[in-house]
Amino acid sequence: MSFDECRAAAATQNEFEALAPEQFAFVRRSAEDAEPRFHTKPAGYMHDVLYRFATNRGSVICFFIIVALFLYAFIGPLISPYKISDRDGYYAYVSPRHALFEGRGWWDGGHKMELNLQTYQYYRNIPGAIIRDYGVHERLVANRRQQWHSVRIDTYAKVGWVKMLLSEREYEAAKAWESGEHRLFWPVIDQKKVRNPAYQNDMNAWFATDERGIAQLDAAGNAMDIFVRDDASPDGYAYYTLRMNGTQYEVRVLYREWYYYTHGAYPCFWFGADASGCDIFTRLAHGARLSLCLSLIVSAINLCLGTVIGALEGYYGGLFDLLFERVKDIIYEVPTQVTMTLFQLYLAQKLGPLVALFFAFVFYGWISMSSVVRAQFYRFKGQDYVNASRTLGAKDSRLIFRHILPNAIGFIITVSVLSIPGVIFSEASLSYLGIVDLDSPTMASVGTMLNAAKDALSSYPHAVFFPALFISILLVCFNEFGNGLRDAFNPTLRGVTDE
Repeated sequence: MSFDECRAAAATQNEFEALAPEQFAFVRRSAEDAEPRFHTKPAGYMHDVLYRFATNRGSVICFFIIVALFLYAFIGPLISPYKISDRDGYYAYVSPRHALFEGRGWWDGGHKMELNLQTYQYYRNIPGAIIRDYGVHERLVANRRQQWHSVRIDTYAKVGWVKMLLSEREYEAAKAWESGEHRLFWPVIDQKKVRNPAYQNDMNAWFATDERGIAQLDAAGNAMDIFVRDDASPDGYAYYTLRMNGTQYEVRVLYREWYYYTHGAYPCFWFGADASGCDIFTRLAHGARLSLCLSLIVSAINLCLGTVIGALEGYYGGLFDLLFERVKDIIYEVPTQVTMTLFQLYLAQKLGPLVALFFAFVFYGWISMSSVVRAQFYRFKGQDYVNASRTLGAKDSRLIFRHILPNAIGFIITVSVLSIPGVIFSEASLSYLGIVDLDSPTMASVGTMLNAAKDALSSYPHAVFFPALFISILLVCFNEFGNGLRDAFNPTLRGVTDE
């Protein structure tokens, strides 16, 4: 600063000191000149995580789908009219049916088929067996043109009539219940008049046929019956019962009406039935509940074991870390299928297949979790804030659980969630391969249902479709949900795939 500038500054200072206090006045600023005030509360870490997760539409949708699948698994058996132990061999592999879709041509218990003349006549003479007749067309078979009927068969009604042995009390009670609307008992067939050997014991072959198996018609165009009749009776009375040993009655019953008599409603399986005649909707819900509960419990135990072991490894290191790493290497090199099979062969005999499967999953599951936690502890234990706490006298337990572990919680939660579909898929694979058998009257699994229906894939695809659809949606949604959590807890890993 020059001499003149210094003199001017001194003069200005003297003038400022000479001013009186009343000569000063406050400057009135407008609202535009004021600095903006923050009216929102500061966002914490979890709030920021939830915000980032909510912006991921795919993960949010998958989360709600997972919630819907959980509700189906736990509420489905409560709203279903059937129990897991209900079996009816007459309705094996019947098609899905729901009352809302009756007469719509799909989901009505029907199945489209191509029938020759003999088979067409067979089903036409069963009440309600043919839902819709699409017409006749010709087909060349063995260099001969034959007529084939395209029809939609009711898989429930095609059961038709069955033979039953009833006690006198059962027969009288059913006869008293029978009304004009619900007819249970029908005339008994004279098996000596059945000319087709394939229908010798079939209660639906009540009409006379020729040598080719084609129905013989009367003058009115109706099929001629072959019922057991009383020749002495002037009107040829047909017998509805055959007495056996004086204590039982052999009767011919229309099974659809008998089912209504014993259950109070006609059969209606929403997802169809399996090979044993069990309701797939109910058994799939029980299987889903088993898979979800098993995966959640296994993931929780693996989370606890893996976190403790991984934290000790990463924090203390040294000989402890070296020892556990070698133990993990040995366990990891043992083939999974071999271990699972050994658990089922020896442990399942004492504790049951489900408990043996649980121990097998825990035997392997904690390894990946401990490795993740170990890596995070090696990453954070040398940070300045940890060293500062250690200098101030913080104990090891405080450093582990208050300073290091909270910073790794994002990775831990992500790995735990992603391990759930792994357990579900492993259980389904082991059940499908027959290594684990979880099928019983009181228990079911998705993999067991797939294994039981694999031979019927071409003929009855619904028996495989619904279990496969459930596990596919569950696995895809869990993986997408886990990736969304990973991106929310650690945005720097967004778009990174685990190798």
